[in-house]
Amino acid sequence: MNETGRPQDFPMTNPRADRVRDVAKLAGRPARLKRGRFLAEGPQAVREALTLHRERTAAGGPAVVHEVFASEACLERLPELADLALGTLLRLASDEVLAAMADTVNPQGIVAVCSFVDVSLDSVLDAGPRLIAVMCQVRDPGNAGTVLRAADAAGADAVVLTGSSVDIYNPKAVRSTAGSLFHLPVVLGADVEELVAQCRRRGIGILAADGYGTVNLDKLQDENAARRLGNGSVASDYALESPTAWLFGNEAQGLSDAELALADHRVAVPVYGAAESLNLGTAATVCLYASARSQQGARVGNV
Repeated sequence: MNETGRPQDFPMTNPRADRVRDVAKLAGRPARLKRGRFLAEGPQAVREALTLHRERTAAGGPAVVHEVFASEACLERLPELADLALGTLLRLASDEVLAAMADTVNPQGIVAVCSFVDVSLDSVLDAGPRLIAVMCQVRDPGNAGTVLRAADAAGADAVVLTGSSVDIYNPKAVRSTAGSLFHLPVVLGADVEELVAQCRRRGIGILAADGYGTVNLDKLQDENAARRLGNGSVASDYALESPTAWLFGNEAQGLSDAELALADHRVAVPVYGAAESLNLGTAATVCLYASARSQQGARVGNV
């Protein structure tokens, strides 16, 4: 690094160098667990990682980003990334080096080495969350990333993955979050029974997304809308504006019988066309937005 904080002029060019191989190992889970670090690839993910890094370090917290490797073309196209990377080790790297480091066939010109960012379940619940997305035995990294991104977009307070779910630091999962991994608290390795018990003690309802559920999501939304309009006598299976943890199940089997039994209600997203069902990411998005809209409407109505 020179005095301005910009990368040195000579790039890393040897894709077989020890440092390149060392970084590339973080694509594998054993190396990630051993070092407590993972890779963020592409401008969007690295931008969000660096933004969180600056926020945390400014508040006296631990570093999020430790190293950034970028092509000269990437930094010329997106100079703000170099500015955000001040205070970290920023190195120029050739396309061949970035390809050797990254998990993708066509790397996007920048890779960052980041510390794990997950938090404890207690820290999430003690903050008084109103909306939590819980992934139970979700195995596909792309699906896990998509649900996390949907939760972020819906304004959820946290995402929880059970112990049998995919590693969210898998490179494909990180890419699928499109930077959302760095936006909201994420809990890993949770026991779903303990989670549900703790949520209930704090007055957080438990809804299971289930295509065969007896409670209709549209009906819950209609009832919420009626209450917002002042019809307080509307009966409801569940007040969708209440603090809620949504349980989302495995891509192929859905939620297990034991997981379904933990929920207050099994909620179905109605299918009006000929499709057999919705995929995990779409169903999670619809459910989370239904809660988010109801909760936002309740806040506005109370102002």
